[in-house]
Amino acid sequence: MSQEQLSKTERIILTLGEEIVAGKYVPGAALPAEAELCERFGTSRNIIREVFRSLMAKRLMEMKRYRGAFVTPRNQWNYLDSDVLQWALAHDQDPRLIAAMSEVRVLVEPQIARWSAERATSNDLAAIEQAYNDMVAHHLDREAFNEADIRYHEAVLASVHNPVLQQLNVAISQLQKAVFAKTYMADSGNMPRTLAEHKALFDAIRHQDGDAAEQAAKAMIASSTARLKEIM
Repeated sequence: MSQEQLSKTERIILTLGEEIVAGKYVPGAALPAEAELCERFGTSRNIIREVFRSLMAKRLMEMKRYRGAFVTPRNQWNYLDSDVLQWALAHDQDPRLIAAMSEVRVLVEPQIARWSAERATSNDLAAIEQAYNDMVAHHLDREAFNEADIRYHEAVLASVHNPVLQQLNVAISQLQKAVFAKTYMADSGNMPRTLAEHKALFDAIRHQDGDAAEQAAKAMIASSTARLKEIM
């Protein structure tokens, strides 16, 4: 979504949120007072309070009675929020963040792939294949490719048919979205491998080969992690 399509409230949330993650306001520091923010952004106290509520939901700040708004410690930030993850990837050069994200993906995605190979129906396979075909068709279009990539992984998760695991879809998708947006590379050295890895996972699921599906998921994560390390 472009800046022009965002509401004033959303633009302020994105501005202040990124400033916090980028380090303009360090953990423990006070944020500017409501009046100062109203003047800076040309808006009302009600809007600023709405912004604060959103930033608290992202766990980037907290309100202290009679003292105002303060930045929370980094270990409290909601890294499963796609905005927070995007900002962290853009501004946080700590390799431990990459390692932490990779660990979560390694923990979850290979097992999802194995279960998908065991449980996917013909309709599930059609959804995965359609998303893959869209990735191929739009491999030179960053936004369309990443949207199809997310749909691909959502279709794999849906094919597991686990209603409890399905509740993790939002969190998993946010994590993947932040990583995919950063690691999209359309050059001839990366895109063919990316598409081949997704094709290998689909083929393993289609052939009901749980071992191959698990290994394909691990290979996909390893490649994504390597690209992240190259550009960080």
